[in-house]
Amino acid sequence: MQPAIEIRNLGKQYPLVTSQPYIALRDVISNSAKNFLKPGKKAKEKFWALQDINLDIMPGERVGIIGRNGAGKSTLLKIISRITPPTTGHATIRGRVGSLLEVGTGFHPELTGRENIFLNGSILGLKKIEIEKQLDAIIDFSGVEKFIDTPLKHFSSGMQLRLAFAVAAHLEPEILLIDEVLAVGDAEFQKKCIGKMEDISKNSGRTLLFVSHNLGAVRSLCNKVVYLQNGRIKGFGAIDTIIEQYLGDISSTQNKKAAKGNGNVTIESCRLLSGENETSELFLGYPAAFELKFTSKQDLKNIEVAFNIRNIYGDIVTHSTTLDNKIQFEAITNETLTVKASLLSINITPGVYSIDIFVLNNGE
Repeated sequence: MQPAIEIRNLGKQYPLVTSQPYIALRDVISNSAKNFLKPGKKAKEKFWALQDINLDIMPGERVGIIGRNGAGKSTLLKIISRITPPTTGHATIRGRVGSLLEVGTGFHPELTGRENIFLNGSILGLKKIEIEKQLDAIIDFSGVEKFIDTPLKHFSSGMQLRLAFAVAAHLEPEILLIDEVLAVGDAEFQKKCIGKMEDISKNSGRTLLFVSHNLGAVRSLCNKVVYLQNGRIKGFGAIDTIIEQYLGDISSTQNKKAAKGNGNVTIESCRLLSGENETSELFLGYPAAFELKFTSKQDLKNIEVAFNIRNIYGDIVTHSTTLDNKIQFEAITNETLTVKASLLSINITPGVYSIDIFVLNNGE
């Protein structure tokens, strides 16, 4: 069986363009005169958005594409969908491709929502009668039936996303490319999108490429993962193995600055506990505990344990302390000790997080 998507030695190079501040007409004339007198032009600096990409995706496979911002994920999908050409190599696509890459991609703002459905279907190579069979289902799924005969330029970005996803999902492409579809839209529609993608990929046997920072959605939908780093494939294979590699790289490169303090307390180790068992996963709504082992150079009175929870980008999403839980420790003498700090149930969205731990001495 031949791959549905066959990529060989693929690379994409872009020139680095620096934006200029406001330039007056006299500056344009002056620079033109200077350039005329120069013997040659300075070569523009370039960078590789993708390099040495080799990949085989078989029919019916559901492949997630993960990586940090700027890793080349969206560029790869644009090359596969023929929006942009590669600089080197080639991508061979076997099957009809439906893509949802950016809000409004493939739509015409002056045409109505209904007309854009037929336009997209025509681009996919479908006949009018084939599009009409799916028309009611597309309009119903999108939830924009009230505005379906309104020009697209009057749609909000969320409404455009709804219609674009409905078209891409219902016109039955053999290969479906989805780029961050969950980044726009309300929670209810996101849930509908996930359900529809599961139906498309698992029940209909169509090939799916899904770019997302939502690792939970990738786990749910996909059976393989491509991990891109700096425009190259860092890993490709089983879900758990590649996601663990990705998270390990994030953890090792994340900026870990020591908190400023007086140096009297040093945290030696920290374990996350669920009950009495060490864990790396927590379930929403359930309490957790940190087991801290630290060394103190002085006697501590009325200590407090504080923590920040950060997302994969390093942003703090919540902060709490043991005082929030009304937990107090007894005075601790200067030696290496282990204490447990129970925490309130943590209510944050599912995802991958890191935790900063601080030991504070509130005693006089």
